[in-house]
Amino acid sequence: MLLLKLSAQDLLTLDSRDRMVPHLAARWRFFRGADASESERAAWAESLVNLANDLVAAGRGNVEMIVECAATLDEEICSGEPRLIDVVLVGRHPVRHVPSVQLVELKRWSTVSRVERATADLLHVPWIEEGKKHPALQLAVYHEAFTSERGPFQGADFECGGFAYLHNATDESVRDLIDVDAPTGSYARVYTSDRREQLLSDLRKSFAEEGAASIAEMMLQSMGLRNTPLLDAMIWSRGADTVFTLRGRQKEVADQVLETASKLLPDPRRPALVQDERRVVFLVTGGAGTGKSAIGLQIKAELEAQGRTVNYASGSRAFNGALQEHVGYGDREFRESFTYFKNFVTPPDPPLDVLICDEAHRLRDRSTSRFWKPEDWGTGPQVDELLAASRLTVFFLDEGQSVRPSDVGTVGLIEEAAERHAAQVLRYKLREQFRCGGSGSYIRWVQALLGVTDEEPGTWRPDGLMHIEVADSPEELERIIRTEAHAGASARMVAGYCWPWTKPQGKERRLEADVRIGQWHRPWNADSVSFCEGGAPPSKIWSVHENGLDQIGCVYTAQGLEWDWCGVIMGEDMVRRGDRWEFRRGKELKTAEPGIKRVAEPGSFDPKVKPRSVDDEEFARLVRHAYHVLMTRASRATVLYSTDEETREYLKQLVGEVEIHGLRPTWENLPVEALRPHLPRPGRSRGRGRGGSRGKRRKGGGPQATELPLF
Repeated sequence: MLLLKLSAQDLLTLDSRDRMVPHLAARWRFFRGADASESERAAWAESLVNLANDLVAAGRGNVEMIVECAATLDEEICSGEPRLIDVVLVGRHPVRHVPSVQLVELKRWSTVSRVERATADLLHVPWIEEGKKHPALQLAVYHEAFTSERGPFQGADFECGGFAYLHNATDESVRDLIDVDAPTGSYARVYTSDRREQLLSDLRKSFAEEGAASIAEMMLQSMGLRNTPLLDAMIWSRGADTVFTLRGRQKEVADQVLETASKLLPDPRRPALVQDERRVVFLVTGGAGTGKSAIGLQIKAELEAQGRTVNYASGSRAFNGALQEHVGYGDREFRESFTYFKNFVTPPDPPLDVLICDEAHRLRDRSTSRFWKPEDWGTGPQVDELLAASRLTVFFLDEGQSVRPSDVGTVGLIEEAAERHAAQVLRYKLREQFRCGGSGSYIRWVQALLGVTDEEPGTWRPDGLMHIEVADSPEELERIIRTEAHAGASARMVAGYCWPWTKPQGKERRLEADVRIGQWHRPWNADSVSFCEGGAPPSKIWSVHENGLDQIGCVYTAQGLEWDWCGVIMGEDMVRRGDRWEFRRGKELKTAEPGIKRVAEPGSFDPKVKPRSVDDEEFARLVRHAYHVLMTRASRATVLYSTDEETREYLKQLVGEVEIHGLRPTWENLPVEALRPHLPRPGRSRGRGRGGSRGKRRKGGGPQATELPLF
């Protein structure tokens, strides 16, 4: 947890635009469940700015200020109030060149007196009724937790000290605080306005002029706030070992699944004489970016290493296709362990040990396919087929990501099916946000913007974790996305389903430029299972193939995936009029060219969503959900563009001007530690994992396991 991460000079820039305190207040409300007090707001406005000015005056304006930072990685599961440090200053040590950290308690006290002369533990502060502990005692607790194995640097070699800063006080007015019997230690220094020059000198001794951004990036990665994209992590491990570091609730869920499997399933080496017929269903809910897929892939690897039979099923062609083609290229065994919900009409014999069902909100009423004979279609609920396929079934779902009327997966549906199968249901809810740079405020802002929640949309407050901007034209949006992609970032353009979608044309499999905005024309990603003209990739690997940048993706090819930068085009299926959103269904215009259509009336062209059989309320819900998915695909920056001028102006009002000073995460501005280009698809010779074997998980996971933590 943290409220803000910015360099001192960037924090002053943000404050000069009156955007620092409102952002901190919004983050505070999310984490604490209550509004920040006026005194808390005043403290931010005064104390943070004073400290930032002093850093700049010391020539250390590059030092990163992490505000209200958790002392350990697992504060959410610690008892009592989370240990939040007012400010953690992060940089590089000028002599040892290791990470350097100072834990800071900011106090606006102007005078302090001792309640009892015999002890320095309790102090009297005017206007505060109850006694306050000496800030050094508070810092001692933070220091012990921060430097422990569970701290953000996880026991690595780094310099760590701390100090209290009373910028409104003089030495004489707080004499009791700094007397000879006051606490001592590397974390017990106290600075007043009289000691400002000493503070500036000590800051120079603690931090080098450069390198702070790199150290802060390392810290965010270790805290799980800068995640390695899911597919990159899988490619790095070649699908054999995993490189996911599960945290908090994620680890709790994974451990419980593994423990239950050990109790429920027979030992593969010593089959039981009497089969245990009990069935268990894990029902794990959580929003986009809460790590559902990371948990699923982790437990898949662990269970396979134990000799269990495991399948990983999904309702998403794009997600499964990317894993099969981009990670498991050339590895038939690996590819076949990833499948689809509809492939269990006939249950496996014997049943699987474990079936992991990701994106379970995309369950269908029945299992069907246009490639199957009608007699091969499922005759009962699809969820029943999945439950019959294994002894232990794990469902991951987010009801807020259902984007078609045929998406029927809900908590209630699964619970009812489990009851029919006499299966015990264990429910878990994930809350921690790991996508979108770990910015929970960005997720809430998107939800409020789209009306997914009842919260009123407000102005976006930059937090140093996620960036948003609004383009004036599709050309500008494409220029930004291509610039970042060519520099080394992963990036894609996506759009609402607001244009017809033409199948590849002719023998050459030409892609029609269906997405047309003025003179700007681009094709959708290929509606094809094979490559098309110009090397355009098939839809299932559009998200990860280098040539995918030339086409526009939609919600069905983007769901479950992510990129550093994502350009999102809002069409006229959702437009802003006054103080509300309007939702529109489009009409097609036939052309003289066979098979090609254009827009007669702008709006939705999704063949599953726009029919009148979908009532207006459901239509609006599905369109909102689709844009919610599209706007939460980026890990660093989202670029928005609406084809509707009034909507575009509304977005600009909410987003505000682009923050250039250190707040725009262009590839060239990122520290070296953040420069992780999207990995290419492995060649056939490397398709079976490191060392050519699968299913044997090395203890410790190898060096990559520590170099690329995902969550």
